[in-house]
Amino acid sequence: MSVASEYLQLQRESTEDMVRRHAPLVRRIAYHLMGRLPPSVDVEDLVQAGMIGLLEAARNFATDRQASFETYAGIRIRGAMLDELRKTDWTPRSVHRKLREVSEVVRQIENETGADAPDAEVVRRLGISTQEYHQILADAASARLLSLSTPDEDDEGAALDVADQEGLGPQDRIEQEGMRQSLIDAISGLPEREQLVMSLYYEQELNLKEIGAVLGVTESRVCQIHGAALVRLRARMTDWRAAPVNSESGTVNRKGRSPESSRAPRR
Repeated sequence: MSVASEYLQLQRESTEDMVRRHAPLVRRIAYHLMGRLPPSVDVEDLVQAGMIGLLEAARNFATDRQASFETYAGIRIRGAMLDELRKTDWTPRSVHRKLREVSEVVRQIENETGADAPDAEVVRRLGISTQEYHQILADAASARLLSLSTPDEDDEGAALDVADQEGLGPQDRIEQEGMRQSLIDAISGLPEREQLVMSLYYEQELNLKEIGAVLGVTESRVCQIHGAALVRLRARMTDWRAAPVNSESGTVNRKGRSPESSRAPRR
């Protein structure tokens, strides 16, 4: 359908008709997300949140937009589902506590050595078994959909949330752009396999089983690699999470330097 044809059809359709016609899109997006979520998440909760997103899209879509309504609605639907997941945290507080402890040890090791923290050294400093460590990494991968995007209840730092740029003020835009660049820098400094898993999971949107097939490893091993990447990113973004924003300049007052420059030179 051409843009002109869609424009005429949207002009004639009521909001109710638009929602009814695009309702199957909500279920497609919900089931696609479910492939990347723990089994404790109810797909019907995602569908309900997605229908609200679709309704808002139908009400707010401007027919002079260059994107089609389905593209616009898909973004709003997925965003509504992610918002619901962020609000509904199914992870026990003990898991968050362990993740903070592991992240802090990783941060200390990397600041001391200027190199990626080896698993064996992290395990030694934590005083736990390798099996328990791997379970913590698995928990990190499933704790929240994008566990960097929402702070824990006990965290003092700000959320690492890549927000929709529409509706943000100038100060928020500066902060968001700075966060994006810092996160990009931190990801580029991950070990090669962790970078690959992050790319396949978040950019290519493959699920853990599909990534395992690409890498030739088990799904549980992919989960561990993904969790290790999230823990490492959390450790390297600590300064950003705790940095307040200068209300006058709109810039971020970091406690330290960027995630990469705050670490000692690699040996």
